[in-house]
Amino acid sequence: MRLLFVEDDLRIARPTVRALTDAGYEVTLATDGTQGLSEARAGQYDVLLLDVMLPGCNGFELTRQLREAGQDTPVVFVTALGTLPDRVAGLDLGGDAYLVKPFELEELYATLRAVLRRKATALSAQVPFAAQAGLLDTRARQVWWQGEPVGFTAREYALLETLVLARGRWFTREELLARVWGPDFGGSLRVVDVYVSYLRRKLEPEVLVTSRGLGYRVP
Repeated sequence: MRLLFVEDDLRIARPTVRALTDAGYEVTLATDGTQGLSEARAGQYDVLLLDVMLPGCNGFELTRQLREAGQDTPVVFVTALGTLPDRVAGLDLGGDAYLVKPFELEELYATLRAVLRRKATALSAQVPFAAQAGLLDTRARQVWWQGEPVGFTAREYALLETLVLARGRWFTREELLARVWGPDFGGSLRVVDVYVSYLRRKLEPEVLVTSRGLGYRVP
């Protein structure tokens, strides 16, 4: 399991990284929020461990930017800010767990296990859509249509998964571009329309609904 630990206090960071590594985790350390945000955007991590009071970009702001860009990597806040308003703010911003310093390593391990269990459960779901005609298997990254497997490219699958897992929600082209292609993609918004047309050809046109001014959704 790959972890990104964003912590500027090396007195805490170094022994925690050693302990996590000894426990079998692959840990990358970032020592300020700006570096952490860049690493989180570029890397493929299973969990982000974030301090809140960070130079450059604090942990709450880092999480807000990731969530607005559509990144759903689990976030565990590890911070000295332990008041109820702080904890509520962190969870409302998209955090998955909140540990207050000082903490015991066993508590950290248990929190990571719980977060990873929830992530695995979400990834193992088979999600029906289009009145049961379609089935999205998020663990196998496979789509079935009327009982038959349908081949998708990685980008086509990512677009369909984004829409199916939020059925009923409208997504603008800007949102889909950020979620599926990433915030640093420099291409045209028209690429979203092109990929929507690919999905419609492989499934049925009615599977994806379009509305001017709202965008796209799977009903």
